[in-house]
Amino acid sequence: MGDAEGAEVATVVELTDITWEVAVEKSEKPVLVMFHSPTCQFCRQMEPSFREFAQEFRDKVVFVRLNVAANQWTGERYGVRGTPTFKFFCGGKPVMELVGAVYPAMLKKQIEEVLIYGEECAKNSNVINYDITGYA
Repeated sequence: MGDAEGAEVATVVELTDITWEVAVEKSEKPVLVMFHSPTCQFCRQMEPSFREFAQEFRDKVVFVRLNVAANQWTGERYGVRGTPTFKFFCGGKPVMELVGAVYPAMLKKQIEEVLIYGEECAKNSNVINYDITGYA
């Protein structure tokens, strides 16, 4: 059972502010980010479903997590005000989000919709300007 658990854990990557850009904004696949915090009970409630979907969609979607308590810059940059927040990125651009402990079936439906419509939505979005920050 140890190998199966190890393979499952490997499908969800824990990011930091430093690893964010390459993993999310430059990913060729759609990315689903779970913004979480250590004290968030709803995050712990959603974790099993998030990992289950990471296994199910592993060939089509990259699943990552970001602890907003330890990585405040990225959370602020994307307007994360509560956890869990699930944001979907296509072509490096945020295209959809869900906030809170949502029904797992609703999260799965959103993943399926991003796979259908996300790329088109990203093409119609503005380009990210990396020169703009809120910090001097």
